[in-house]
Amino acid sequence: MKTITRNYITNMISKENPPCDRISAGEIVAFETYDCFTNQFLPEEATFENVVRLPGNPATGPLYIEGALPGDMLKIDILDIEMGPVGIVMLGPGSGSEKEEFSRKVLRRVPVKGGYAYFNDKVKIPVRPMIGVIGVAPAGDGISTITPMDHGGNMDCTQVKKGASLYLPVFAEGALLSMGDFHAIMGDGEVEDCGLEIEGRAIVRVSVVRNKNCVSYPMIETEDKLITIASREAVEEAWRAAARQMYDFLKEKVGMDYEEAGMLLTMTGDLAICQTVNPMKTVRMELPRHITQSYGFDSISVE
Repeated sequence: MKTITRNYITNMISKENPPCDRISAGEIVAFETYDCFTNQFLPEEATFENVVRLPGNPATGPLYIEGALPGDMLKIDILDIEMGPVGIVMLGPGSGSEKEEFSRKVLRRVPVKGGYAYFNDKVKIPVRPMIGVIGVAPAGDGISTITPMDHGGNMDCTQVKKGASLYLPVFAEGALLSMGDFHAIMGDGEVEDCGLEIEGRAIVRVSVVRNKNCVSYPMIETEDKLITIASREAVEEAWRAAARQMYDFLKEKVGMDYEEAGMLLTMTGDLAICQTVNPMKTVRMELPRHITQSYGFDSISVE
């Protein structure tokens, strides 16, 4: 198994980035990542006053996948997410839903061990590790690792977790996959600028999907959910886009008519805000997979 180390990081996802390595479709590979602060705040003496932050979320990569071409999708099976021993949570002016309330930036180092984040001597929180930034090269100009769009990027979606399969549309030859910005735990919405930011190592299987189920936006399959993801300038625009994507997918790929799709979505579908703090806001639409399976549709990767 190849390992993509933290020697190869970028803060711009672009087709101009030279690949740091190549794999064949279907291979398993490990990505080692910094936290979103490039580990600058892990030392006890580090503060916002004495550290000059490096730009962007450092994403490890890019990785070239042999045979991936524009119009395909990458299927990224997340086999495991390993975390470092300490996470960082911060808040302060300039970002988050209550940014006016905080006069200065503050941070806390939170120990992570035995499946829990120990916030203080009163509160320990079960971890739910996830990948915040994961994306492929967009078709046009490069996009900052802070910004999510249809190529993926900084979606901060809690469902990008162990056991899930993330599908990303391919816009450039080789796809050029990068990832980083892991969280030990994060609430849906990410209302105050960040989750529990942590360094880590993800083990993934990367395959190429080339069939009639391919779409031009990110999707996820978990054990029990089919998910569309949309990022737009405003939350309302994003939820409308995520719902429209699900409608279109159910009609064009699963074979439902709009009336049945609408009834099933309003009865069983869930809209969830992924994040509200990035330049584009991200919302996902979830539908139980047993519904699409009842129509004979099992998986995006199966035609």
